[in-house]
Amino acid sequence: MVDQMLQEDERAPAVSGAPPPSRALIRLAACLAGGVLLFLAFPPVELWFLAPPGVALLTLAVRGAGLRRAAWLGYLGGVAFLLPALAWVRPIGDDAWLILVAVESLFFAAMSAGVALVTRLRGWPLWVAALWVAQEWARGLFPVGGFPWVRVAFSQGGSVFTPYAALGGAPLVTFTVVLCGTLLALLTVRLTPRRFTGPVAVLLAGVVAVPLLGYAVPRPGDQGAGSVRVGVIQGDVPGQGLGFLGDEPAVVLRNHADKTHELARSVRAGQVARPDIVVWPENSTDIDPYRSSYAYGVIDAAVRDIGVPVLVGAVVRSPDGGHRYTRGIVWDPVSGPGAYYDKRKLVPFGEFVPFRDLLAKFIERVNLVGLQSLAGTRDGDLRMGPVTVGAVECYEVAFDDIVRSTVRAGGTPLVVQTNNATYALTSLPPQQLAMSRLRAVEHDRAVVIAATTGISAYVDPHGDVRWQTPERVADMAVLNVPVRTGETLATRVGALPEWALLLVATGALAAALPRRRPAPQQFSTEEEDG
Repeated sequence: MVDQMLQEDERAPAVSGAPPPSRALIRLAACLAGGVLLFLAFPPVELWFLAPPGVALLTLAVRGAGLRRAAWLGYLGGVAFLLPALAWVRPIGDDAWLILVAVESLFFAAMSAGVALVTRLRGWPLWVAALWVAQEWARGLFPVGGFPWVRVAFSQGGSVFTPYAALGGAPLVTFTVVLCGTLLALLTVRLTPRRFTGPVAVLLAGVVAVPLLGYAVPRPGDQGAGSVRVGVIQGDVPGQGLGFLGDEPAVVLRNHADKTHELARSVRAGQVARPDIVVWPENSTDIDPYRSSYAYGVIDAAVRDIGVPVLVGAVVRSPDGGHRYTRGIVWDPVSGPGAYYDKRKLVPFGEFVPFRDLLAKFIERVNLVGLQSLAGTRDGDLRMGPVTVGAVECYEVAFDDIVRSTVRAGGTPLVVQTNNATYALTSLPPQQLAMSRLRAVEHDRAVVIAATTGISAYVDPHGDVRWQTPERVADMAVLNVPVRTGETLATRVGALPEWALLLVATGALAAALPRRRPAPQQFSTEEEDG
């Protein structure tokens, strides 16, 4: 078995202070295979059940290794995982993709050094799982505001682990998936071909029980205030990649306005039900309607035609004209533009460029960002017709606190306006849909996604996708969506589970640091190992 060979390597006499190359290659192969398995758990492949064995291999690869070697192995495992998982960044440039992977893999290096430490302690499967939560927490904060993409939890949009989201949000889902993987690793350590021991039976039962116990997580039930009919408009864009806007101005705006007029004609013809509200995607107008009478007129005519409030995604200038906001505007058919929500979590190098003046000297592409965006300061609860929707803008769906605060402010259903035009037909849209599925379960809220190029979708409060569009087509629908008002335990307790797991990880590291590696001894599968 892999772990037996690795442990024998650590206890074998060293030659010139280094282990035999063949054993080092086993560690390397294990961490690379673990990274690949973890990638395959994510959309679009979506083999979610490969996440635990992927974690198991990554753990076994560094268990018993020195800290420096563990860090390097963790870095390479991170690269094996992130290189394909973040390949959707390539339309911006291969250099941006490789730099992002290189930076994010540093977190896996640090975590793996910690794993090498805490696997010297009894009960290490728990401590390793807590370290994964700590690694994802850190990635969500640093650098430049964090990048919490491809968290382990986001591979579980529709799996046996998903119900844990209603108990402790994404951090608890990550913890349980990783715990299942570390128990698999410990099972590998304890399993012997000679006999099936009692501890092995207990570990095997734990591997099975961890995912199945998720179904016992309490849910608030079907508390709610009826339903609402939501119209969704996907207008598509003329170009692709960084040039998705094309050469003709206002074409994206006209696409969405024309599709709204088409929806209005279908309603009058009795082909679809009349919506209570309509949602356009993020950046559905590429011209500021506050400053352009043309854009104002196009939007206003479409809203008046459909006759209900429309949530319009717009890029608007700040009052001084020197910055911009990514804004969702409630446009009323009678009174015009009213309440709005400004995106709070901005995309680094997409909506703002850190150290722009310096980077512009070396990377000309940073000038394509245009005006620097400013972040909003309030929650996304917006009154529209009969409901208060919870507005979430694109990238924000990856951030626990943004979605949670919007739900707590009364937003139901959640409405995710997104613009994935630059990344159309990559793995980004399905990965983002998986996040929305997890959020639906976490907060017991229906989630409606409106995207410029797809994937637009409706996710019910159980996390099931009830409707979705293909990409790169113009589409529309009217959806009957439940309005839930109950709160899950995850909504109520907020970040407490994450903070508790961070304390566990910190305590485990503190306990492991004073320890010294035990003297070499004969390897035995009978030894106490967790």
